[in-house]
Amino acid sequence: MQTIPIHTEQHHYNVYIGEGLRHQLANFLPKSYNRVFVITDDIVSKLYLHDVQVGLPSDSHVSTFVVPAGEQSKSFEQFEGIHTAAIKSGLDRNSLIIALGGGMVGDLAGFIASTYMRGIDFIQVPTTILAHDSSVGGKVAINHPLGKNLIGNFHQPVAVIYDMETLKSLPTAEVRSGMAEVMKHAWISDEKFLHDLLQNESLHTQQLADAIVQGIKVKAAIVSEDEKESGIRKYLNFGHTLGHAIESELGYGRITHGEAVAVGMLFALHLSEKYNNITLPTKEYQAWLRRLQYPLGIIEELPVEGIVARMIGDKKNRQGEIHMVLLESVGKPKIVPFKKDQIQFELTRFQEGMKHIC
Repeated sequence: MQTIPIHTEQHHYNVYIGEGLRHQLANFLPKSYNRVFVITDDIVSKLYLHDVQVGLPSDSHVSTFVVPAGEQSKSFEQFEGIHTAAIKSGLDRNSLIIALGGGMVGDLAGFIASTYMRGIDFIQVPTTILAHDSSVGGKVAINHPLGKNLIGNFHQPVAVIYDMETLKSLPTAEVRSGMAEVMKHAWISDEKFLHDLLQNESLHTQQLADAIVQGIKVKAAIVSEDEKESGIRKYLNFGHTLGHAIESELGYGRITHGEAVAVGMLFALHLSEKYNNITLPTKEYQAWLRRLQYPLGIIEELPVEGIVARMIGDKKNRQGEIHMVLLESVGKPKIVPFKKDQIQFELTRFQEGMKHIC
């Protein structure tokens, strides 16, 4: 087992990474809780909910809430329904919420924890590769029909318990989704890390586990320095401005978050090379995406005007400008503002170029 400490200005907690940890959650709780409320989805619940329940202290009263799998569950409807169930279960300010699942469950359960009685403890128990990123750092949210994660908060977990055994049950699309976020950490941090990923022909190897640990360490270092996204934490949005717009424009569910971000990173690399007059290993990245069958052609289906409108509505933007994370080199990101017309022009060119890549 590995332990990665997270130290922010106001919060300190550990990320525990190992195999079989879901069976022994009681060993990782920072204190005793009389009531525990587990939030999960209808796929993960069938696989791991019983294991988690058995692994909790025998003297804790455990309640559960199961939502439909998929990004559509990060909604006002589920937010209200879970609060109602929590109240009826007798949760108080000394209770614990456990987020058992992927990024969607973590975001939703964390937002519930941040708002229930003005905030109670919660623990992330991620079951996807994608959640290696979303479970660390305390950004929690639900979606609005007009945009992803527009209603949210910063609420740090009291622990992250990452059982690597759960990754064995992931379908290929979810593996691709998670690996895109690992790749993001490499682009913004370390050339060797990036090279190792680009050379990896398989997503189910020891290299995968090592890459996930390294990605968590990148995220931990950034979050420790910038908890509330006032500075360098914005770099973690590399690929996300276009990625979130693609998700929203398609309607949540047609493409995974990471698959959309993978396309968003390709666009950010295109802008980086043009506006910084540099050469990045973009072709190698394109080959990696094709090799692992990312749905690159999806961008060709979408109207540029619709995507740009979504990008303008992104919560990270200011004064009508679209703020993109670009690279001056691998491991050296920066924020660059663009006007709407600039992005519309560049996105049109990007769409045309993708016809020759897919």
